[in-house]
Amino acid sequence: MTLRHFLAAIALFVASPALAETPSTVYFPSADGKTQLVGYLFMPSTPGPHPAVVMLHGRAGPYSTKYNKECTLVTEGTTSACNAATLSKRHQSWGEYWAAHGFIALLPDSFGPRGKAHGFGRHTHGEPDRDDVNERTVRPLDAEGALKYLQARDDVTAQRIYLQGWSNGASTTLNVMYRQALANGAGFRAAMAFYPGCGPAALLTRDYRTTAPVTVFLGEDDEEVSPETCHRVLDPAAKRSPIEVIEYDDATHGFDDPGKKKQRIPGNQDAREDVLERAAVIFGK
Repeated sequence: MTLRHFLAAIALFVASPALAETPSTVYFPSADGKTQLVGYLFMPSTPGPHPAVVMLHGRAGPYSTKYNKECTLVTEGTTSACNAATLSKRHQSWGEYWAAHGFIALLPDSFGPRGKAHGFGRHTHGEPDRDDVNERTVRPLDAEGALKYLQARDDVTAQRIYLQGWSNGASTTLNVMYRQALANGAGFRAAMAFYPGCGPAALLTRDYRTTAPVTVFLGEDDEEVSPETCHRVLDPAAKRSPIEVIEYDDATHGFDDPGKKKQRIPGNQDAREDVLERAAVIFGK
């Protein structure tokens, strides 16, 4: 076994759903000034303060597909089939990954508090039902609300808060970092975006830029979004901003999902191993 695969095996172990612990549930306001968000908090076992990561779910929402069809409105004091115990394997494993690496991880639910905890299926991007949870004007405010919430916690190192998103949440991530650059803000220290949509309906601008480091991970065989579209937007941006675009051969959308269906694809296995090696290093710099 090479050193690379040994380290990847360790990363896979600490991120394994078999080690699942139910995260705590917290509530905080979105920066939209009207929505009370629910979030799931993964904590390291060591004393703080700690750096932190805000994790932004994709269009399917934060919950497992075994449960999300039964989801109801998620608000403080309510009971729903969708809660901290029914998160998807991907979100659960990443939350545990960050906690094992000494980060507090916060997964906000942008959909549940707006009555859409069930999430959305593939190829529903243009449907009107998604307008009030869109990645251009709504979800960036949720990320900024999560940032403010973490900055106010005594156990968080306020200058070391990072952003990670998947698919629709990855497009949100890119928009958040663009908004931060326009405002000359110093909020999120760096970001990672996994297989974002980069078309005009997903991003705020075709003239993208950022002031904080952004790493974008794409799958060559992505069946939901276009890697080529992202390259057209982000490759020119990388010449003037701290952006790195990494594309994995033979990897599909959701390549880091630890489920058996995704990990039967060799390209996904390789991509997941590599990204688990990179992630803590990227945010640990």
